[in-house]
Amino acid sequence: MANLKTRLPVLLLAGVALVALGACATLQQGPSGNARVPEPAKTVELDRYLGRWYELARYEQGFQKDCEAVTADYSLRDDGLIRVVNTCHEGALNGPVKQAEARAKVVADSGNAKLKVSFFGPFYVGNYWVLDHADDYSWAIVGEGSGRYLWLLSREPNPSPELRERLWSRTGELGYDLSMLRVTRH
Repeated sequence: MANLKTRLPVLLLAGVALVALGACATLQQGPSGNARVPEPAKTVELDRYLGRWYELARYEQGFQKDCEAVTADYSLRDDGLIRVVNTCHEGALNGPVKQAEARAKVVADSGNAKLKVSFFGPFYVGNYWVLDHADDYSWAIVGEGSGRYLWLLSREPNPSPELRERLWSRTGELGYDLSMLRVTRH
């Protein structure tokens, strides 16, 4: 019995880790919009990347189903990690607010273009790659290695048609299936 008491915390932690890994594997079930995801095109200056981004389009995922007016706010935390706050309105522009907060850390030797994200506990399971961005940080294309996740971001909720065209064009150049994009309303 004493042996079980000392091993119980370890067994519980192992169980939690298996559940988390199973959840991550489940997230990978959607279709891939890019069989050959490229490495990020540029380094990222974190101080310029921080702030508010508006989602213009995305590959639809269950955790963002029916989300409109989507924003992502990034700020530097006291511990050096990045605070991530994702917000959306469910079902309509004025629908109920849904918010998720996470923390992210830069992947070493990635030019600050790859992050590992944690929405729960100590597990950094989400990959976040800034695949490309405008030199002035007016737009960004974000994905990860499987090609199942993609977000097109802008500093403005309703950018010019020229900026939208540039962003869609660049996304296609990176090999992404543009027909899978779900446009976000703002």
